[in-house]
Amino acid sequence: MRTNRSKADQDPWEWMPPLPDAHCRYVSEWVATKLRWGLAADQGEADALKVYADGPCETAVVHHTPAV
Repeated sequence: MRTNRSKADQDPWEWMPPLPDAHCRYVSEWVATKLRWGLAADQGEADALKVYADGPCETAVVHHTPAV
């Protein structure tokens, strides 16, 4: 669980999984969680997510179910 401890409560602006192959899944799940719970993103977080959305993760699909 060393990776989980290094992440702590950091967002994608401050932390990404150590393996590049996991970045798009991480970003997709992060966005899905934000959408599900109607959570806002600060500017740094939004900027980081945009870099991935416009680059290596441009074909990623985000699936979410809104919370009721």
